[in-house]
Amino acid sequence: MSMFWWVVIITTIAGVVGTGLGGLLGVVMTRDSSKTVSLLLAFAGGIMLAVVCFDLIPSAFRPVGADGQMPLWMVLGGIIAGYLLVYILNDAIDKNTNPEVQHIGVDHPLTADDLDELIHSDHLTMHRNTNQAGLFAAGVVMASVIALHNLPEGIVIGASYAGHHTVLGGSAGLIIAIVIGLHNIPEGMAVSVPLVAGGMNRTKSVVVSALSGAPTILGAMLGYGLGLISPMMLCLALSFASGAMSYVVLGELFPESFLMWKSKAPGAAAMVGILIGIVLVRV
Repeated sequence: MSMFWWVVIITTIAGVVGTGLGGLLGVVMTRDSSKTVSLLLAFAGGIMLAVVCFDLIPSAFRPVGADGQMPLWMVLGGIIAGYLLVYILNDAIDKNTNPEVQHIGVDHPLTADDLDELIHSDHLTMHRNTNQAGLFAAGVVMASVIALHNLPEGIVIGASYAGHHTVLGGSAGLIIAIVIGLHNIPEGMAVSVPLVAGGMNRTKSVVVSALSGAPTILGAMLGYGLGLISPMMLCLALSFASGAMSYVVLGELFPESFLMWKSKAPGAAAMVGILIGIVLVRV
């Protein structure tokens, strides 16, 4: 099987299966797992941070096939572009989720440090009996924006594999795919919970959650294809991937983890993740 199809398969598992699993958990599990999710997010963020710093960025400076080192401005520009794009998409998710109420207020559940806030189920509990159509619309909006959000994540996976000819050989792609798959679980929950509360049956809500991860596959194809065009394009793809994943770690995984469990445990989990990430990159 060619590397291209391996990338498609691996990305499908990370994107579609990851969000689909989150959707399933969103309709069957109770919301008392904040500490576990906190440690999981911190650990995944630590691994990703190590991969960005010790694999993606160094590879962007010296991409496969290049005669020398790429210009500093090119790598920095790609990192900034990747960071800003994912920031904008993530900001759209925040602004379009249940806009009818403030996230935090006097008469609203104070759950900014809870799994409920991460998947927005606090809003759903409050408004389940008063605005069912609004809840369904919120779920549709969430699915649409998360689908867009998953496109650059797919580019990260595809770009990480570009220039390599084996699934494991010299590539951080598989590590990144696993971490993105874990990251997609809460996103799948954030899609299925409002859809079910808005009247959609559980099976359909899980399917919609899974489909919101499908753009990850398109992103992977794009990232992999661009990376094969030339060393310069591979440099841009890898630097863009570095910026995109930096935002996912620093703007999503770490803040969510530390808010859900205010202790030193998430920091320790992140450090373990960084060490394991370094080992995985160097082995």
